[in-house]
Amino acid sequence: MTNNASGLETVPARKGKAVHVNKDQAITIINTHGTQVVDTWCFMAEDLSEFMSMEHQRSVTQSVFPIVGQSLYSNNRRPILTLEEDTSPGRHDTLLAACDVFRYQMLGCEDYHDNCTDNLATAMNAIGCPVSETPSPLNLWMNIPFQSDGRTEFCPPLSKPGDLVRLRAHHNVIVVMSTCPQDMVPINGEEMIVKEVHYHVE
Repeated sequence: MTNNASGLETVPARKGKAVHVNKDQAITIINTHGTQVVDTWCFMAEDLSEFMSMEHQRSVTQSVFPIVGQSLYSNNRRPILTLEEDTSPGRHDTLLAACDVFRYQMLGCEDYHDNCTDNLATAMNAIGCPVSETPSPLNLWMNIPFQSDGRTEFCPPLSKPGDLVRLRAHHNVIVVMSTCPQDMVPINGEEMIVKEVHYHVE
């Protein structure tokens, strides 16, 4: 859906959106309220079996955090996007898998819970590009501190309202965004309220 007043597109709370981004175009994703984690994927438009891979990213860059000016790599170890701008403190998670129904069952849910794995599938199906797997996403603004002994924590984002990231495409790609529906641990803020975000392609 489009926010006509600003020209921005909306990813509604708890939902996903798949967007074509052509080579040399950039997509800007805006954390409108400052507290929303966005699970983010990128697939090669001509070959969905090649996609942005956090495992390969960490191996190539030797970092768990994406850095402005640095490329994000595919499972074929090719640059697929470049992080051109990040107005937040830069704490984005590259370690955790997308949430799914099994995750929420482990947290005690007995009924269906919206989740990023299903949001990815629904968003890609909506544009006629179904995928057979769920790659580990770039979890924008997800704050997962870790200790030297390997322990991790689930903490609220360090971002503020209006913080954004700009990602420029090296190829014709499909970028998928999911406003993470997690409302049982405070990764979407202390209030654990899932909210919409906005984006635009240029």
